[in-house]
Amino acid sequence: MVQRADGGLKEISARVAMLRMQDDGLITLPPPRCKRPDPTVYLSDKTNPGLAIEQAAGTLAPIHLQLVQHKSDSRLWNEYIERYHYLGHKPLPGAQLRYFIYTQNQLTALLGFGAAAWQTAPRDLFIGRTHEQRKKNLHLIVNNARFQILPWVQSKNLASMILSKTAKRLPDDWQAQYNYRPVLLETFVEKPRFVGTCYKAANWTYLGQNKGRGKLGVSGKQSVPIKDLWVYPLNTTFRAALTG
Repeated sequence: MVQRADGGLKEISARVAMLRMQDDGLITLPPPRCKRPDPTVYLSDKTNPGLAIEQAAGTLAPIHLQLVQHKSDSRLWNEYIERYHYLGHKPLPGAQLRYFIYTQNQLTALLGFGAAAWQTAPRDLFIGRTHEQRKKNLHLIVNNARFQILPWVQSKNLASMILSKTAKRLPDDWQAQYNYRPVLLETFVEKPRFVGTCYKAANWTYLGQNKGRGKLGVSGKQSVPIKDLWVYPLNTTFRAALTG
């Protein structure tokens, strides 16, 4: 079995991938020896709408990031995402970190980071690397898979401030959790639903569009919505790290 960058086995990633392939009808797995956990996210009063927030972001400082570390926090994060994010809750692939975002002791947003897209032409052209370099160093790229400002929060510039603060903190959290530091963040923004304004305001770089094939899509055939790709280098030597 393939090892993670920190030396552990990619057991969970392999299991999730095979279950998804079975759900898509690509393979048939033997019956499970243990009962498969119920993937349903049940909604409760804990995620009911909170008090409206309409102040400008500057008046809400400081912004506090709380890392999801315990099972109870994980269930609550999943519930908020299932209830309010347009994609709903799905397990994030590979190595991951999730955050609750608080301003003035009130939950205002949630963030989730997971494994990078296996390949996307605009990103790999931007980096300037070969297929072999991509396979070797893909773990150094982290994907911002979920970002949800809660619907009752209408605060100008809050989203970009959260992104900027998270970009400064995430490398240290990732190092503590996985024993290596990522060098590049990426995210995919579905248009026309969103235009990526907060990423632009947080100094992310727009690279173009993907081809809408998805992780298991057939080459040359669109299977998911086409999205804009944005990236954010976490240090000035990211290209050397990704091509070395």
